[in-house]
Amino acid sequence: MASGFGKADIVERLYVVGHPVSHSKSPAMHNAAYRELGLPWEYGLMDIEDADEALRFMQSAGFLALNVTTPFKPLALQAAARSTLAARLSGGANLLVRTDDGLVADNVDGAGCVAYLERRGVSFPGARVAVCGTGPTALAIVHAVLAAGASRVSLAGRDARRTADARDRYLDVLGRLDSSEAAAPLAGGGADGADLADAPTRLRAFDYASAADDLAAADLVVDATSLGMHAQDPAPFDTALLSSGQTVFDVVYGHGETALVRAARQAGCRAFDGEGMLVAQAECGLRGIAAASGRAVDFGKLDLFGTMAQAAGFVALASA
Repeated sequence: MASGFGKADIVERLYVVGHPVSHSKSPAMHNAAYRELGLPWEYGLMDIEDADEALRFMQSAGFLALNVTTPFKPLALQAAARSTLAARLSGGANLLVRTDDGLVADNVDGAGCVAYLERRGVSFPGARVAVCGTGPTALAIVHAVLAAGASRVSLAGRDARRTADARDRYLDVLGRLDSSEAAAPLAGGGADGADLADAPTRLRAFDYASAADDLAAADLVVDATSLGMHAQDPAPFDTALLSSGQTVFDVVYGHGETALVRAARQAGCRAFDGEGMLVAQAECGLRGIAAASGRAVDFGKLDLFGTMAQAAGFVALASA
């Protein structure tokens, strides 16, 4: 597909930054999409362990865009000159794009989560959703599902005070932003255009024990913690609360079936791991990079999700 650029002969660099990143599927997904789109872009790994070194790299001029992963999402938000509402509300950015006005930050975790689950038939308007975790990924998903119309969102974590503090920080930032400050998502549309005036009445916070009723009653349970990245990791809560009719989504992928996904399937739930969210957020990110940087990318009728899923080795997803 043809794409127009003012500097068509210059190869532009993009990276995933974090530690560790050697396992990342992002280079395969992005480079496959760039080839299909005819883009003179190359995507690589930038494994950096030290925060100061990571910040220096983010502030350098050697890239068009960065995907940012553990542990540097809060740092990426600090490095940006501008940021979307999703990035500010989640407290961390996983996408930095270089523009004429400096770096702009976004967080596409929530958009990717919602886009993938909608692709699998999940309906958000009026849904009861429970989200496990208190970090940037969890808060980005909270923001996205509130914006998608969930009637109740229950944030659950190990510690009641920490979870309540995460909710309060989210609502405090939301309350201090007016419509002129709430920059749209980089790819346009989506969560930042939603009416969140009633978010304080829809968003609750509990520790796992106190969240039992909400977890049992949820239409959708999302685990946005890191549990499951090691073989012996337990589920974040008592999985006896799960029952058929619920949908369970775990953001972790590539480490085998997590304890939560296994228990959910045994309970008769629809259960998905994080592969689909990874691909969907990569698609959201690529569209956002094109929009924010002003590159005239012709996406045409390309099945971007399918192209990226195939390149990542997620064969079943590619045809889903």
